Amino acid sequence: MYSCLDIKTMNKLIFIFLLSIAPWFVFGQSKLVRDSSELIQLSGVAISESDMNPLPYTTVYDRSIRKGVISDYYGFFSTVVLPGDTLLFSSFGYKTSTYIVPDTLKDNRYSVIHMLQRDTVDLPAVTVYPWPSREDFARAFVEMEPYDDAIRRAQRELSGESLAFVAAKLENDASLAYGYATNQRYTKLYTNGQLPANNLLNPYSWAKLIQDWKAGKLSKQ
Repeated sequence: MYSCLDIKTMNKLIFIFLLSIAPWFVFGQSKLVRDSSELIQLSGVAISESDMNPLPYTTVYDRSIRKGVISDYYGFFSTVVLPGDTLLFSSFGYKTSTYIVPDTLKDNRYSVIHMLQRDTVDLPAVTVYPWPSREDFARAFVEMEPYDDAIRRAQRELSGESLAFVAAKLENDASLAYGYATNQRYTKLYTNGQLPANNLLNPYSWAKLIQDWKAGKLSKQ
């Protein structure tokens, strides 16, 4: 527990401390008001030095106040600065550059066009091989078919047997489905009011069946 004397002494010390920092606080407030009157609306465009194209999403960082903005898709940006502030412009693939706001400006608005240099990074040459080792390359070189070129592969894939094999696995497309539906509709209109046609009693169908049987087509299927 503090005594009454100690509490009074502590209050005096706090009062003296507040009196000592009061002038500095008033000076800081007046300086802030003075700086606020010198604010500048800085607007501009970040472009590439090589082709003069705008650089979208460029970072504009004010190192003096530790705040920044990002330009839009067309490289345009706008920020509030003070005279003498240092701005850092950075964009992917370009070197970071600085810009110091002039301290001799008379107007509270200022426009700039800032150019950035492309940052070229030289990487070592890399050769990519389709084989993981020399032994695999030697084996593939010995076993390769030198006459199996692209033209021969295309002819083999476009042969009648290959196309028939692929067609047998595919479903009917739109044209075949439309033709089948049209034939069914025509058959229905043709046999309207009577029994539908039955190929079991069709002599032409029986003749074609016997002809295919003698020719051996049924055995191949």
